Amino acid sequence: VQLVESGGGLVQPGASLRLSCAASGRTFSTAAMGWFRQAAGKEREFVVTISWSGGTTIYADSVKGRFTISRDNVKKTVYLQMNSLKPEDTAVYYCAASSKGYAVRTYNEYEYWGQGTQVTVST
Repeated sequence: VQLVESGGGLVQPGASLRLSCAASGRTFSTAAMGWFRQAAGKEREFVVTISWSGGTTIYADSVKGRFTISRDNVKKTVYLQMNSLKPEDTAVYYCAASSKGYAVRTYNEYEYWGQGTQVTVST
């Protein structure tokens, strides 16, 4: 599975962005997908995960109520809608795929990673 993120950029606090992650390969529809982020000088952290069917999602407390993950298995794309962005959301956002299929929040459970897309929230 190859993953390519897009949609990052520079926005002001309170704004919205939608990230996309386009996948290639036949296993996308059976893979759990996740978004992680890494701020400068910090470790990569879990943001959200979605099961292969889309039926289960798990959010980090820091983004719950503001971010929404969704997936389109026909288009082989997963989305991250980010609303009410805060400066502390600034990071490189990575899309990841796990062959386990069920929603997982552990970094080590993901075998495939995208190259990342920068999100900067600043005035």
